Order: sequence, then C-alpha cells, then structure tokens
Amino acid sequence: MTTTLGTASAGPGEIDTGRLEVGETRDGSPVGLPVAVVNGASSGNTLYMQAASDGDELNGVGVIQRVVPRLDPAEISGTILIVGIVNYHAFQVAEHRNPIDDTKMNRAYPGNETGTSSERIAAATFDAATRADLILDLHQGSTSQMLDEVRVRCGKRHRLHDQCLELAKAFGCGYVLDQKGPDGQLARTGPDEGVPTIDPELGGAVGWDEASIQKGVEGVFNVLRYYGFLEGEQSLEPQTRASGFEQYGAPAGGLVTLEKDLGDRVRPGETLFEVTTPFGESKAEVTADSSGIFWRARRLPQVATGEYVCSVGTDIGKY
Repeated sequence: MTTTLGTASAGPGEIDTGRLEVGETRDGSPVGLPVAVVNGASSGNTLYMQAASDGDELNGVGVIQRVVPRLDPAEISGTILIVGIVNYHAFQVAEHRNPIDDTKMNRAYPGNETGTSSERIAAATFDAATRADLILDLHQGSTSQMLDEVRVRCGKRHRLHDQCLELAKAFGCGYVLDQKGPDGQLARTGPDEGVPTIDPELGGAVGWDEASIQKGVEGVFNVLRYYGFLEGEQSLEPQTRASGFEQYGAPAGGLVTLEKDLGDRVRPGETLFEVTTPFGESKAEVTADSSGIFWRARRLPQVATGEYVCSVGTDIGKY
C-alpha cells in the first residue's frame, strides 16, 4: 500500500521526500515542512519522528540527517514517517519560538487547523503523528548545557505510562526524566490519543553537537530494532530515572562559576554555583536543596537577578 505524507509518497520498499504545506509566509510563498516517508518492503508498525519543533534545537535535525540515508526500505518492516523541521519560521531565524506568533511550538499541541501559525503547524504534524504506533519527538536543552536524556511526559497515572517508559528505555540515552509535562507538549498529548510518545532531549548546544547527535542516532536505531522495524536483537539497559526537577536562579547579578559538572551527584547543602563581581568578589553562593544529579546549566556566565542558572534532577532511581 502506498503511504503519503504531504507530497512524499512511497509504495512498499520505497522511500520518498517532499513537503507538508502548513500555510504561507508574509509574501504569500507556501510554507512547506520537509517530510520523508520510508515504506518498508514488509508490513509492520508505523513510527513517527520529528525534529526542531523548537527552532534553535538542531541536534534532532542532525539525527534525521544521519539516520535517513542509512534506512533501506528493503530491510524495513513497517513504515517511518518523518517531519525534519517542524518550527519552520523559528528555524529560518535560529530562534526558539515561532516569531510569527511568539509561541513555543511544543506548547501548541494538538493544535488548531484554523488557528495561529503555531497551532496550524501543530495540527498538521499532530495529524501525521497520530497515524503512528510510536512517536519520537527529538529535542535538546535549547542552547543550555544538558545531559543526553529522554523525557516521559504523560504522568505516572496515565494508562500509557508503562509503554512510554519502555519506549524511553529502548531509546537508551541512559537518563530519563519521568515527570508530567506542561499542557501542549507532543509527549503529553500523543499518549492521550493512545500513542506511546517520548521526548529525547539530546544535550544542548549552539548549533549542534556531534556527540549528542550520535547518541540520538543510536537511540533511533535501538528503537527500530526493539520494535521490529529492523532485524536484530535489542536488549534493554537499565536507565537512571529522575522523577523531579529543581531549577535554580541567580540571587544577584554578576558572573556565574559552576561548581558541578553535568552528571555529578549532588547532596543537600552542596554548592552548585557562585556569583561574583567582574573583579572576582563573591556576591552569593547557591546550594542544593535536595539530593540528585546535576542535570542542566546555562552556557553563558553573565546573569541578572533571578535569571536561570541550573537544574538538578531529583528522586533518583533505576528502572
């Protein structure tokens, strides 16, 4: 059976690329998201994968750029639907939010086909995503430094929680944040439609980071093997799971010196960072409230009072 996504159309054993039209730019030119359909020679499940719903989160685009050339439809059972760049307008200007409506795209799902720019794009991609049996929504920690991790955002009481955790374990970044996400996230709304969904957060970089991209490429192929799209055994490795996430801001303006590295264990009362003047005079030290793992931190040293500095994953366990 031929499978289509936008203008991409592929019969069994074929791959095709095209565009998914989602509106027009300010000069009336069509806005078409780059899409691909990989239709396996054998029948099977459908995987949906997307990247750059936040326009400056480029590692997921790097993953897709490297994964698609390695996919041979003759060796695949099932179908893979891909939207390579979701937040078209933000991607063009290397910004996080869609500049047309000043919206964070990953708060706009399931979208509205007659709504704002972001809502229309969300509706079109959500329609494609919910055709699938599994959803991978590739992200990163914007331009901050962050662990390579996978987020399960449906909440522990959700009927698909275990299936989302299994998908996160199959992806296999090593770290999982298992915490209910904000309204409008694809990883929150996908499970509501009965589709296990995860949000791999592949590090954080200005531009992209090859180590995190490679982790994402490995994760995609882990999923393809585990769920039978590709032949080969894929074992599940234990993951370090955080169920909480504490964020810390600067109590004063100045320059930040981090006292922890990503992945370090943190104990209550340990210093996370110090704020100094340009002359090295100490203005404030911030200590951890809870035990956990140093998970994410700002990249630039200068801060204003109250500005975000770092995050600690808490309630740590293995699964």
